[in-house]
Amino acid sequence: MAKPKTHYVCSECGGSSPKWQGQCPACNGWNTLLETVVEASKPGNSRFQSLAAGGGVQKLTEVETTEAPRTSTGSEELDRVLGGGLVRGSVVLIGGDPGIGKSTLLLQAIAHLGQGRPVLYVSGEESAQQIALRAQRLSVEAEPVRLLAEINLESILATLAREKPEVAVIDSIQTVYSEALQSAPGSVAQVRECAAQLTRHAKTTGTTIILVGHVTKEGALAGPRVLEHIVDAVLYFEGDTHSSFRLIRANKNRFGAVNELGVFAMTDKGLRGVSNPSALFLSQHAEPVAGSCVLVTQEGSRPLLVEIQALVDEAHAPNPKRLAVGLEQNRLALLLAVLHRHAGVACFDQDVFINAVGGVRINEPAADLAVLLAIQSSLRNRPLPEKLVVFGEVGLAGEVRPVQRGQERLKEAAKLGFTRAIIPKANAPKAAIAGMEVIAIERLDQAIAALRE
Repeated sequence: MAKPKTHYVCSECGGSSPKWQGQCPACNGWNTLLETVVEASKPGNSRFQSLAAGGGVQKLTEVETTEAPRTSTGSEELDRVLGGGLVRGSVVLIGGDPGIGKSTLLLQAIAHLGQGRPVLYVSGEESAQQIALRAQRLSVEAEPVRLLAEINLESILATLAREKPEVAVIDSIQTVYSEALQSAPGSVAQVRECAAQLTRHAKTTGTTIILVGHVTKEGALAGPRVLEHIVDAVLYFEGDTHSSFRLIRANKNRFGAVNELGVFAMTDKGLRGVSNPSALFLSQHAEPVAGSCVLVTQEGSRPLLVEIQALVDEAHAPNPKRLAVGLEQNRLALLLAVLHRHAGVACFDQDVFINAVGGVRINEPAADLAVLLAIQSSLRNRPLPEKLVVFGEVGLAGEVRPVQRGQERLKEAAKLGFTRAIIPKANAPKAAIAGMEVIAIERLDQAIAALRE
């Protein structure tokens, strides 16, 4: 079989060159030429033709639509993030720091899936003996799991075509290489070509493929950005390797909602789902402490109670420090300006530190009001009332804006025993919630005044 031809394409302008050069001959960009396989185009034989239902143009109203059936992975938390389970023919990319538990979670999932269907675990980082030892430590049912220790793409595709598994795990995509390219495994060209070939196989055969991806020092997935565009779902594993808790978040999902959150606890028997994750993000204090405020945040379809801690201390340098852990740094400076202008609370000569308990990251503006009340509490050294929850977005004019799914947040707080809530007026429930006093406010100064009563 003749070896496929390759050429070099500029990632900036798309210009091509028969050999590698330091500078693109078209746009004069430096180090932008990437090796690419040349595929001869055949009339009527497009590589994506099999994806079309009728092989031709159709009206959108004529396309038959059916709800994609879901396959459970055996973990309720992982199924939640995936949108209910795996979809036939989909490609899922899971990224995370080394040692976070990606291989452990997938070995547990593939062992459960193998009990009713053919599965294949392809390992490019560990030997078959290492995976077998891990399976023994985790006490998983390893009998139905078929294993392949291989990094050559052509051999992997041949095995997939021969074994015909319904679910296959590739651990990891950065270790796989194609003989058609001369670059080393893990390079941009290799990752892009291998991911494209595996995705094509998944779409044409209906095999569900789960890819494990490495991350860079900045926390982004290693390799080309097109890797995240090719796949159907992108999941990120988060958490401190020194902590027993792990978070898995969906940043992209063509078959479900994004920003869903799954919570796991690492045990000696592997990863176990946490049914009540709000308990992880709430500190247990023997008595009320200043600078602590409980926020009801929303992660996908799941409301979570997170404790926001603030520490305000006299600055001993010309430039006071502003540090936020788990929240956006720039938004903290913005909120401090609003607090000074519209509530008369000045922190220009104070160091301000904000922390979201449990290592959770909060990306929504609903945390604004909780952050400001925690800062006010720490500055005055007065604890907030017990069993109080807060949420609301604060605007530059000092108004408190409504947030999404306010009713669900209140119900979750009431279920966990909280009896008082300060929320935006637009989120006030029409019917009273049993056992909870709701204080609906429109401006920031009203929230601070309500705490003084």
